[in-house]
Amino acid sequence: MSTQHPIAVPVQLPPGVRVGVVAARFNATIVDELLRGCVARLAERGVPADHVDVHRVPGAFELPVAAKLMADAGRIAAVICLGCVVRGDTPHFDYVAGEAARGIMQVSITTGVPVIFGVLTTNTDQQALDRAGGVHSHGGVNSADAAIEMIALKSVIQSD
Repeated sequence: MSTQHPIAVPVQLPPGVRVGVVAARFNATIVDELLRGCVARLAERGVPADHVDVHRVPGAFELPVAAKLMADAGRIAAVICLGCVVRGDTPHFDYVAGEAARGIMQVSITTGVPVIFGVLTTNTDQQALDRAGGVHSHGGVNSADAAIEMIALKSVIQSD
């Protein structure tokens, strides 16, 4: 298990930038904390709350569709997908986590809009708590940092 998450780098954001966040309602206690940390971090990094469009979906499996809808609307610079899938006694975890990851990546590649995979995929509830502001960092904060960096990178590349 890696505890070496990237450290946020200072960047210049385009003026008036908007960020979309799609958060699952399944495992709400964990995801609500991811969402809280994500929105707070975006504000710290220069994206005010009124420039963050938050939408909720039933679970992680629905994240890619909502991300695609947001990306296609053309109003946001990045989409952050937040969720939590905890392994259980059935193969359900493998299908949901894998397809959510695949779908999120597909949306990002096909639209050219950075879509951040902020879905915790853990073996236990405790591991999820540890990654939602516990001993292993904060997935919502890290996802916000990734979005900020990708927005800035896209802006630099497109202006060259």
